[in-house]
Amino acid sequence: MKLNGLNHLTLAVADLDRSWDFYHGLLGARPHARWAGGAYLSLGELWLCLSLDAPEPGSGYTHYAFDVAPADFPAWTERLSAAGVRMWKDNHSEGGSFYFLDPDGHRLELHVGSLQSRLAACRAQPYRDMVFFDQEAC
Repeated sequence: MKLNGLNHLTLAVADLDRSWDFYHGLLGARPHARWAGGAYLSLGELWLCLSLDAPEPGSGYTHYAFDVAPADFPAWTERLSAAGVRMWKDNHSEGGSFYFLDPDGHRLELHVGSLQSRLAACRAQPYRDMVFFDQEAC
């Protein structure tokens, strides 16, 4: 028995129109359904649900990263910056990353790279006390 991955991401939003404009209009999420209390969209294979509620984003490192092609990364960061999107962190790790906030303060990231590219970089320069596991042992 195993989990198959992330099924969907639901974000509590204070203003559905504003969040619709952000996720659909600015980020290009594909719309599937919308109702008085929410919306269903998708970004690639990710099912995104916006739910009208009281957002309470955390203050830790929890965030949601969207995959972007290396060639598209500069245009995306320029687009978000031009739209006045606020950054919440500078990138200090392998791969291109742009950390930004949505209108309700949810921490998001555009990321270039994969788990495999991150592990390769970490094998070259491991984090403190880092241990690697081969796939056969998992």
